[in-house]
Amino acid sequence: MIPQDLKYTKEHEWVRVEDGEAVVGITEYAQSELGDITFVELPEKGKRIEQSENMATVESVKAASEVYSPVSGEVIEVNEALTDAPGEMNRSSYDKGWICRLRVDDAGGIESLMDAAAYENYLKELKQ
Repeated sequence: MIPQDLKYTKEHEWVRVEDGEAVVGITEYAQSELGDITFVELPEKGKRIEQSENMATVESVKAASEVYSPVSGEVIEVNEALTDAPGEMNRSSYDKGWICRLRVDDAGGIESLMDAAAYENYLKELKQ
């Protein structure tokens, strides 16, 4: 299931825009490819991050994977719950498994991301 209200990247991050802020996480596809997530290195609150810049690291039983920021902005909140319960990314990648909240610099960056239909097509291409 791909939520219709989110935007997506080719690196399998998602963004939910709420009042000029962007909540960021990894997609259901990304977490399923990683397997059981065992550790999440969260970004620092107050850090400025550019679009496509590494913002977090997710480690699983299979591999470690970098998470890239889908938009430019300042980290204003991180999901501290992932420190003690990184598996929330597996159980609830679009809800409780979010990584951080950014104050978005340029809303135009969001428009460059894929909508749900485009992301679904992208996943179909990957599986071929």
